[in-house]
Amino acid sequence: MVLEILHGGLANTTQLYFFAIAAWGLWRFFRKQSVDSSYRGALVIAEILLLSQGLIGAILFFTGHSPARGVHFLYGAFVAAIIPGVYAYTKGSEGRSEMLIYGAATLIAAVLIMRAIITGEVVV
Repeated sequence: MVLEILHGGLANTTQLYFFAIAAWGLWRFFRKQSVDSSYRGALVIAEILLLSQGLIGAILFFTGHSPARGVHFLYGAFVAAIIPGVYAYTKGSEGRSEMLIYGAATLIAAVLIMRAIITGEVVV
C-alpha cells in the first residue's frame, strides 16, 4: 500500500518536473541560449526520478501488483530512454539546436508520463 502511494506520488512529481524542464529548455532556446551545466544537472535529476519510479514499479510488479494495462511498461521504458537517447543523438553537444531537442524531448516525455499514469490506473 505504501509503495503504491509512493509510486503514484512520484509519477505526478516526475510529470510536473518534466513539464518544468521542458518549459525551461524551450525558454532557453527562444532566448538563444545553449545547454549549460544547470540544465544538464536538471536532466540528470529527471533521469534519477525516472529510474526511481521504475524501481518502485518493478518492486510492485514482482510483489503481485500490476497496472491495468500492460502498455504501462512500454511507456515507462520509452520515457526512461529519452534523455540518454537525446544525449547519444547529439553526441553530448551543448549548442542552441541541442537545447531545442532537449526541450522538445522532455515535453514529449511529460506527455508520455501522463499517458503512463492513465494506463496504469486500475479501472473499477
